[in-house]
Amino acid sequence: MGASSSLLLRTPNAASKAMSPRPLVVVCGTTGVGKSKLAVELALALSRESDRHSYRGARIINADSMQVYVGMDIITNKVPVEERCGVEHLLMDYKKPGEQLTGPEWIKDAIEAIEETHERNQVPIVVGGTSYWIQHLLFPERMASLEEPGDRHAQPKGPPAVSESFVNALAALPPELLSFFNNLPEQAPSADEDPLAAHRLHDLLMSLDPLVAQRWHWRDTRKVLTNLRIIQGHRRLASELIKEQSQTTPIPRYRTLCFWLYAKPEVLKPRLDKRVEQMIQQGLLNEIQTLRAIASQQPEASGRSSPDTSSSNSEPRVDYTLGIYQAIGYKEFHDYLSSPDRSDAEFRAAVEQMKIGTRRYAKRQVAWIRNKLLPAINAANVASQADTGAPVVPTYLLNATELGDAWKTNVHDVAESITTSFLAGDTLPDPLTLSDTASELLSVRERPTDPVAVLQAHQRRVCEVCTTDPSNPFMVDGGLWETHIRSRNHRYMTGKGQNRHRLPSVDSGGREPRESDANS
Repeated sequence: MGASSSLLLRTPNAASKAMSPRPLVVVCGTTGVGKSKLAVELALALSRESDRHSYRGARIINADSMQVYVGMDIITNKVPVEERCGVEHLLMDYKKPGEQLTGPEWIKDAIEAIEETHERNQVPIVVGGTSYWIQHLLFPERMASLEEPGDRHAQPKGPPAVSESFVNALAALPPELLSFFNNLPEQAPSADEDPLAAHRLHDLLMSLDPLVAQRWHWRDTRKVLTNLRIIQGHRRLASELIKEQSQTTPIPRYRTLCFWLYAKPEVLKPRLDKRVEQMIQQGLLNEIQTLRAIASQQPEASGRSSPDTSSSNSEPRVDYTLGIYQAIGYKEFHDYLSSPDRSDAEFRAAVEQMKIGTRRYAKRQVAWIRNKLLPAINAANVASQADTGAPVVPTYLLNATELGDAWKTNVHDVAESITTSFLAGDTLPDPLTLSDTASELLSVRERPTDPVAVLQAHQRRVCEVCTTDPSNPFMVDGGLWETHIRSRNHRYMTGKGQNRHRLPSVDSGGREPRESDANS
């Protein structure tokens, strides 16, 4: 689908025997652009009888990794019940705070919900901001651990084929690492609480599969452990599985229509700031206090084997990369809520940090869609057009920058019209013709979709300048190396190489600087 194309697109009945011909509608985008609002509007429109297709009704399937948890409606920004207008919402409020839900587990649950919705002759609408989940729902065989979703103790259907590379790598392990590989921990150790265990885990993966190990920071213990379990379960190297995946063009599970809701940053930023203030007024701090109480009773929240009762005043160190504790606001208000003498200055600082965190998250969401999701969709569409003459995942950017009457014109009416044509199998407009913004953002530059190439491009590099402790190396994603060396932190460390203090904005533990540092 070239940038100069103005042809109408016809949706194929089925692009492949491996793809279900039954429809799926996806609504993705950043936080704060109205994804849930559009999903509800589409579901209500589909509840009305149409003479153009046979579907009657729709169900919304949540694809927000924070909204799967019961309660915590404010901090996770769930659409209020009254605004759901009676439309059924699935995979929302079905996990307890403190529980963990992995991508493969959610995908399994989402597939079940989609198939159940199809059996009712209704349209499943997947909506949420966790584009990583959405991408792997659309395109199977790109997440190795999906074959064993959530129960690594389950017996495989048959003995896995053992690769020669796996056998050789295992034979080269020293006895202590071999024993460690055969007895992997149940939970990933906390890099803060036990850096030696975190290093040991990464060293094991580096010894077995250096190509994959160099992709992950030693502090990313959950990802490192996941890759070790994949190797252990498949009896093959993770890099071998990734290479096999790269040999095939991704084929979507379903005949999919994708809407990307987008708002211009200069308009979205104040909108997000205002929403943070509204969340505080609605009782955000009460929810965070509830979460803190839950965390104190959840050993897995901090990587501990049991609650710490050594001191009545001790407070658990929570792993902010786990489950509901990733929700923006929880970490940002930690110091304020932990202070015995809470001051207005601490409160204002926490509010500002939450606003910054929310804006950064929105920026990362756009980056994922443009750099990961769209290239995967484009690759599938190119193959489909060569085979059938039509894209298999028609994708439209809807400009949600303006609200009010502009929303109805630019978002609601366009989405409803395209959805009706999609379900009827009629011709669809060229996505690039909807708006100048759509033409600009959908015409992204070519990016590699080969998983091996992506893996190699993002291998971690140690920055000697920013490393102050050799046992705690400062590691940078290879794809962000140029950004890092231009960052404020790197420039500071270059000029003050003997200074033992870093800038306050730098994450502890040797992580690369945030995007905002490079732009300052």
